[in-house]
Amino acid sequence: MVLSGNAAKLAEYIHANPSLSSKALFVGAGLSVGYATVKRLLTQLVSEGLVQTSGKGRATRYLVGQDFELLYPLDLDLYFLKEIDERVIKTHFNWTLLRESLSHVELFTPAEMERLVDLQNRYRDNISELSEQEYESALERLAVDLSWKSSQIEGNTYSLLETERLLKEKETAEGKPRDDATMLLNHKETLDFIFSHEGLVSPLSIAAIENIHSFLMKELGVARNIRRRKVGITGTNYLPLDNEFQIREALQLTCELVNLRSNIFEKALLVLVLLSYIQAFDDGNKRTARIVSNTVLIDNHYCPLSFRTVSSIDYKKAMLIFYEQNNISAFKKIFIEQFEFAVNTYF
Repeated sequence: MVLSGNAAKLAEYIHANPSLSSKALFVGAGLSVGYATVKRLLTQLVSEGLVQTSGKGRATRYLVGQDFELLYPLDLDLYFLKEIDERVIKTHFNWTLLRESLSHVELFTPAEMERLVDLQNRYRDNISELSEQEYESALERLAVDLSWKSSQIEGNTYSLLETERLLKEKETAEGKPRDDATMLLNHKETLDFIFSHEGLVSPLSIAAIENIHSFLMKELGVARNIRRRKVGITGTNYLPLDNEFQIREALQLTCELVNLRSNIFEKALLVLVLLSYIQAFDDGNKRTARIVSNTVLIDNHYCPLSFRTVSSIDYKKAMLIFYEQNNISAFKKIFIEQFEFAVNTYF
């Protein structure tokens, strides 16, 4: 979902001034366009679920939809011009997301779904023409790239070339921390296990999430169970849940939410965002989210993501936007772009 400047300004004006008529919006929003253009923009915003209407005919009034904050395409550059303590944020875990908001909303617009479905169909057509050896070779390339990028996002210092040498030849890079090599090897071993075992997250369960987290954290000195103490997140004042029983409840609600969805893309995106948001473990939450999300795709014979071309900074900013504003637009953009990259690059 990409809004033009005028559409974005109009949506923001409606957010600040609900229940106005189209004429009042034309006058009040101060856009340098005609009334017919304002009407067209309103139709666009309504079709994308950002704006709702009440009344009919001349009595029609416009207000932001109940999913506005979740789906509105925020400008990341503008948002992060403010320093951490200047931003007005949702500091605590939002239970309404799991209990209400995400239970009904369609995360992708019709145009976005059409794009994703076309890509998935291309993926299926492409792999149908590959030999078993060629397909396994493609998965191997993707697994190396995913292991590298997922680790790099967490501060791993290995280059992609060094990662490939480590994973294929078990040759460690000189001068690099031992934990960096362990993190990468854990990713690859976890992915190899996932590729060879179907149905690991069908349905999604807390046990499956914990098992994948355990694989990823092997020999890294990280507790394998749901955490029992507070954690802080660098770069934000958002405070995750600090009660073991509430964390388990949030995970259970996430599993139920994901299992009720029939749309595989929505399942994978929800896992990717919510497991990071809940922060169920002492460490490794985003790594676990990326691998569990990919497991959802793999279990359903969808193309997995390597995240290879996403900037670590952009990834972290998209996550911070969700932590602080419960807005999924930036992360959705990353998901769609990385799905397209994976289909076009590996298969």
